[in-house]
Amino acid sequence: MTPDYSLLNRQLAALLDTRSWLTNSAQTSAFIMQEISALNWAGFYLQGEPELLILGPFQGKPACHPIPFNQGVCGAAARDRETQRVDDVQAIADHIACDADSRSELVVPILVGDYLWGVLDLDSPQAGRFSEADQAGIEALVATFIECTDLT
Repeated sequence: MTPDYSLLNRQLAALLDTRSWLTNSAQTSAFIMQEISALNWAGFYLQGEPELLILGPFQGKPACHPIPFNQGVCGAAARDRETQRVDDVQAIADHIACDADSRSELVVPILVGDYLWGVLDLDSPQAGRFSEADQAGIEALVATFIECTDLT
């Protein structure tokens, strides 16, 4: 069952009552992990250096760090600046398996103008977990995160 993303978006906007990127990314990770079913990881990777993502606030098992733009689903989202929705991560040759239980992944780039601030990464132990409606809903949550947060 697809969550009510409109309601979740309003709840997230109310939760993000500071402009702090650190507080808001931690709150967003926890909120998504709590409110979206069948996830085993939700969190942020930040552009720390050119062509390299570093681990940010997250919920789930310990994560891989760092992630080059030329590897994995997060790297593809950062490199192409486009959302990546993967039904079966095991079919991706350069997938980075931080948690062997992960089967599907959704990664949304976080852009501030032309600058890539980072990505929001969601993993699920269910193959094919993320639908087009989930992608649109999570992209809307990312837009709310950007609007409520000082990312400069």
